[in-house]
Amino acid sequence: MKKIITHNGSFHADEIFACAILSILNNNKVEIIRSRDPEVWEMGDYVVDVGGVHNEKKNRFDHHQVGGGGKRENGIPYSSMGLVWKLYGKKVSGSAEVAKLVDEKLVQPIDAVDSGVSLFSLINPEVFPYSINNVLGALRPTWKEEAGDKESIDEGFAVALNLAKDILLREIKIARDQIEANKFVLKAYNKAKDKRVIVIEGHYPCDEILLKFSEPLFVVKPDHQDETKWKVKTVRKGSDSFEARKFLPVKWSGKKGEEFAKITGVKDSIFCHVNCFVAVAGSKAGALKLAELALNN
Repeated sequence: MKKIITHNGSFHADEIFACAILSILNNNKVEIIRSRDPEVWEMGDYVVDVGGVHNEKKNRFDHHQVGGGGKRENGIPYSSMGLVWKLYGKKVSGSAEVAKLVDEKLVQPIDAVDSGVSLFSLINPEVFPYSINNVLGALRPTWKEEAGDKESIDEGFAVALNLAKDILLREIKIARDQIEANKFVLKAYNKAKDKRVIVIEGHYPCDEILLKFSEPLFVVKPDHQDETKWKVKTVRKGSDSFEARKFLPVKWSGKKGEEFAKITGVKDSIFCHVNCFVAVAGSKAGALKLAELALNN
């Protein structure tokens, strides 16, 4: 059984996920020891977020020493999670492509927070984003609980570790499926005669691919909850934007049933969202007609 050593005391997302990665790597046949004793460190097969050494050959993954653990090309420093993922992400996830997506979505934000790098600007100084760091931090005992018998930091760490493993495995699955979906979406784009409207025959996530191209304005696809229905959905201006490249007509806003059908002239029109980013029809032909009307609006 492999020994993973990390520091004791308060815990954070970076070493929790570093331990989660190494646990999955070793099929959960690991013992995790939390200590700041240098003699204990020497017992470890892996040492993360403590020890003042980054040495991949010796499986030492700290970033608190002078010079840290290095930075990515985009400037995001590596924390203990990033250092472990850089070495073992491909093996744990099954491919370099999956590892890259997980790094971009999950690893880099955690590394950034742990390294004091801000990734966003606050619109309201009184409202702060609630991140995975906050979720795991909520499992730490408060100042009142710490002195009691009911909760302990180690118990909180164990709960956080299991949650981190579940999240990591889900993100790996999501990334794998995303890569597969991208192939279908790209095929649909290449097949489209009018590339302003892309018809997709399944529930594939499509933003990642379509945002690479300038033409797509709408996507026509089966409704996720009822495949007998089809919807026309707007394409966003960017992955971080709620603005559409072209919204559905304002006069459709919030309309449904007979009223919506009367306005559009499409008999099986069912519903248009009040914010005009998605509308539903009772058939593929109906959704395509709604898309055509929206294009010419």
